[in-house]
Amino acid sequence: MRQTVGAAWEHVHQERGAQRLHSAARSFDFPAARNGPGGAARQGEAAALPRMKRRDFSLEQLREFDGARNPRILLAVNGKVFDVTKGSKFYGPEGPYGIFAGRDASRGLATFCLDKDALRDEYDDLSDLNAVQMESVREWEMQFKEKYDYVGRLLKPGEEPSEYTDEEDTKDHTKQE
Repeated sequence: MRQTVGAAWEHVHQERGAQRLHSAARSFDFPAARNGPGGAARQGEAAALPRMKRRDFSLEQLREFDGARNPRILLAVNGKVFDVTKGSKFYGPEGPYGIFAGRDASRGLATFCLDKDALRDEYDDLSDLNAVQMESVREWEMQFKEKYDYVGRLLKPGEEPSEYTDEEDTKDHTKQE
């Protein structure tokens, strides 16, 4: 029996906690996300994209990469930006985690909340999260590092982007920070 995303998310959060959320997120079947309007075409378009060169992003720049305005999908976790385009069935506009596309997903992942209210429009230093929530953010960061390409940092207001050489870019795509 398939569970709905909302029910699954709530069940995992209430009954099993953060540790099981990670494995549950990988195991649920999301047919609507895969077969939604334009889903197959969008996945084909995403697969044809070249690897992204390393760069840093302001929140405003990150928002361009939401899978709707741009076929590439990026999201930030704990100050690091990941290219999750290959996971477009989950993070694309029709996906169950599409709310995180082009955004800093840290707070939503830390609090297990898929509501837009859990995401901030300004830079979020996460200073009000408790120790358990911060540990959850770090666990999510590690999962994203294992599965997706790290493409740069999320800039704090007023922070200047780093300039990366081609050598650093190549090195970082073979061994992420």
